Amino acid sequence: MTMKKIIAVAVCAVTMFGAQLKAQERATLSACVYGYKGEKVYFDCVQSPLIAEEFYTNPGEEHLFTFPADDLVCMLINGKTKVLLQKGDSIHAEVRYDGRAVSVQYSGSDEAVKSNNLLKRIDEIKRTMRYRSQLLGCAALDIKPKTRIDDSRILLQKVSAAISEAQVSEDVANYIMAGIESEAYVSFMEYPVMYASVRATAIEQQEIGDYWSIMDGYTLRTDAVSLSNPEYAGLLMRYCFYMNEKKAKQGSAEYQMPTTLETMYAELAAFYEGAHRDVVLYTLLCNFIKNGKEIERADALYADYKQKYNINKDYITILDAILQ
Repeated sequence: MTMKKIIAVAVCAVTMFGAQLKAQERATLSACVYGYKGEKVYFDCVQSPLIAEEFYTNPGEEHLFTFPADDLVCMLINGKTKVLLQKGDSIHAEVRYDGRAVSVQYSGSDEAVKSNNLLKRIDEIKRTMRYRSQLLGCAALDIKPKTRIDDSRILLQKVSAAISEAQVSEDVANYIMAGIESEAYVSFMEYPVMYASVRATAIEQQEIGDYWSIMDGYTLRTDAVSLSNPEYAGLLMRYCFYMNEKKAKQGSAEYQMPTTLETMYAELAAFYEGAHRDVVLYTLLCNFIKNGKEIERADALYADYKQKYNINKDYITILDAILQ
């Protein structure tokens, strides 16, 4: 599996935090879905693949799911519509499909409605800015790296302002901002390289200044809620490789981007410490195993991770479950 594929999977990957599997607190998600063509409606938790439910599609029927939630969780409806819930929340989503467009209306607990309306507001900001999620699509449309980077900076500012205006909880603010930082800063690190490859325009000719200074001043997030965001795990991976390549360039050394599970594991384990290392190694292993190919390659690394680096024991519970 290539490095880019693993990171791409990691953006949709799962992380686990707190004590979700043994939580006494619960949250409830219900939804009515209209215009959906699939056979089943799926509810999936991005923090844990062990929190999931599915229902046969029946327009207008309420699909109800109550699950453990000591900490903030992000549920996905049919893999696309995000719903944020905290312990004790009860929220109902009315989801309507019109071709490729999806609209959603929320009702329920005041704080949950406020948080999820903020997600809608951020989607509106992106649409107004025409801020695309897929970098390859940006390259196909010949969006210049300088434009993408400038737009990313504006997006960070606009989302930060929207969060302040919405007055959501600190956990919700951290979770959302971690995701937006992931989009923005992966664009900083990844898009100039991608554009150079696709459009045959050297990074030095892209009018973005010094590529190797573009992440200067960025401080990694340390709070548990931010680290529970799988998009942020993807940012942490890309940041490791960017910083290691930068270090090699400064020393006039050659840098070989890791392209295999084993080389990625070794590089991430050497670069990070503590909770950051725990999250990226867990995410790497979890998604390699979920990919379902050559799973035996993960056995030795899993044993190493479990013995040396694991902090959050719920990660072990999840890995053991998906290995069965």
